[in-house]
Amino acid sequence: MNRILITGGSGLVGGEITRLLEQEGKEVAWLSRSPNENSQKSFFWDIEKQELDADALTWCDGIIHLAGTGVAEKRWTAERKRQILQSRILSTLLLYDSLEKLASKPKAFISASAVGYYGFDTGEVLQREDSLPGMDFLASVVKKWEGETEKIATLGIRTAILRIGIVLAKGGGALPEMLKPPVAAPLGHGRQYLSWIHVRDLARMFLHALEHSHVQGVFNAVGPHPATNAALTKAAAKAAGKPFVPIGVPGFALKLVLGEMAQMVLGGNKVSSAKIEATGFAYTYADLPSALAAIYRE
Repeated sequence: MNRILITGGSGLVGGEITRLLEQEGKEVAWLSRSPNENSQKSFFWDIEKQELDADALTWCDGIIHLAGTGVAEKRWTAERKRQILQSRILSTLLLYDSLEKLASKPKAFISASAVGYYGFDTGEVLQREDSLPGMDFLASVVKKWEGETEKIATLGIRTAILRIGIVLAKGGGALPEMLKPPVAAPLGHGRQYLSWIHVRDLARMFLHALEHSHVQGVFNAVGPHPATNAALTKAAAKAAGKPFVPIGVPGFALKLVLGEMAQMVLGGNKVSSAKIEATGFAYTYADLPSALAAIYRE
């Protein structure tokens, strides 16, 4: 596949995927509400109006679907929760409806998902792709999102879904937020597991799924060594040269500030990477020290 269409291409993960694809000599285009404002080749879409430039889908031979309103950027009001759900459902529905009309379809559709599928806090039980879904808001969003994505496979397009964990990067994601206070500290009791992955490994995983025909179905997009909130925060503080105190930020304080969203940062998931590794994927940054060293070296 030489022409790859990306939704959510301007985000942290989309930007890294774009860079890696272009390094490999692939052509990359984004779907965007404002295509003329991007330096990257872009086609128009508007998920609210369910409009999409049909040339985008005839141009590409593979699609990477990352689009969705951020879950951790704003407090979860009723309107924000609606946006989180609808941005994922409507974007996937628009792609399905548009792809269904094509006589000649792209070869592969690789979609983002989230380990939020398993629920806010699953303790020390290792979560695999066939584990039961959670019962909370994010789990319900992910279930519906994956349900819409799975319809793409009924069109004869090879479809893979990557359930993304905590993405480690210097320019965005969880790390800058963890290290924003003058002194780094765990959240809550700090024993909750965070299934993390270096942003470059995540981008490489999307490329791996795109390029290998045996990769289809659902896969956990996490590193092989989950860490507790306290261990990850301490290691990140050390790598960034910031002080760390082992006294956790009280859960009640987080709930006052974040509301319902506090459940997401006070909980965690210990998630298995065995299935994606069995397809032949190998990590560049399999352990936390090497991942953090690479991030802060850059």
